[in-house]
Amino acid sequence: MKNIQNIKLKPTATIREALAVIDSGAMQIAIVVDNEDLLLGTLTDGNIRRGLLSGLSIDSKIEDIYFKTPTVAKISDTKEDILKVALAKKLHQIPIIDEQNCVLGIVEIDELIKPKDKTNRVVLMAGGLGTRLGELTKTTPKPMLHVGNKPILQTIIENFAKYGYTNIIISVNYLSHVIEEYFGDGSAFGVSIEYIHEKERMGTAGALSLMRNHLSEPFFVMNGDLLTNVNFEHLNDFHNSQEALGTMGVREYDFQVPYGVVNIENGKISSIVEKPIHKFFVSAGIYMLSPEVLSLIPNGEFFDMPSLFEKIISKNGKALSFPIHEYWLDIGRINDYEQANSEYHEVF
Repeated sequence: MKNIQNIKLKPTATIREALAVIDSGAMQIAIVVDNEDLLLGTLTDGNIRRGLLSGLSIDSKIEDIYFKTPTVAKISDTKEDILKVALAKKLHQIPIIDEQNCVLGIVEIDELIKPKDKTNRVVLMAGGLGTRLGELTKTTPKPMLHVGNKPILQTIIENFAKYGYTNIIISVNYLSHVIEEYFGDGSAFGVSIEYIHEKERMGTAGALSLMRNHLSEPFFVMNGDLLTNVNFEHLNDFHNSQEALGTMGVREYDFQVPYGVVNIENGKISSIVEKPIHKFFVSAGIYMLSPEVLSLIPNGEFFDMPSLFEKIISKNGKALSFPIHEYWLDIGRINDYEQANSEYHEVF
């Protein structure tokens, strides 16, 4: 996703100003926004030429010539979703917006078709015991359980590689040899893999203390037992554009109370709500972290991600959420494993 700070215009800009913006940018397009940075439309050289042919002057405002209904993609859209729309409409560029219609950047379709390898590291936490899966994990670490026709961990690695993230670090502990023998150095899968061995379980963030010399720029952390088709590039771009220390992928979770809930004030019933639904955001086990947070992680201790984010917040650092609306499944129990196998070929 390309930065658009230098190609944004207000509707009151003149054609002269628009030409300067378009000519100075490599994307040959301008993004028209309001005072709140909400997307209003796009402007190209073609729009300007048609305006001039209709009698406008070089100093006319662009408000009547910019394209007011551009095709857009949301920050949560997958690479496949964006490509499908772009190819169907023969588009070369698509603005990316958030849930409030605020424009975040622009994606060039050629880069999606041929993603460049990126230097950001991907840390995959694969050292858990998977005890809730019973017999399935007695001889196989949970990330190596087959969903579809391949291990969960392979699907994760291939999804990152699809977006150009090929520098992988896998934190291993339980039955680590199974993982290492299967993936080796990663070359057979188009990636480069290093292994960090936890001598004892260190939690979802503690193992990062063993990798301080490996992580010098923003990096991903993801649990090795998840299936998702989240757009990792959008997560990276969002984290960087917001200058966050930590960005947590979150999922909306709801549950319904099976009874009528009685609200009481000073012993008196104030209201009764029949079987209310409560909604929360929960951690999705996918994170983007800046290397500065490594100094907040204690050495050689069990330390979980919630504790790391609490530390970031206590230091007045920027800790952000990244809502995940795409497919996501945490394979923690037998029924999750069965669900994953039944859905895999529809999603991946």
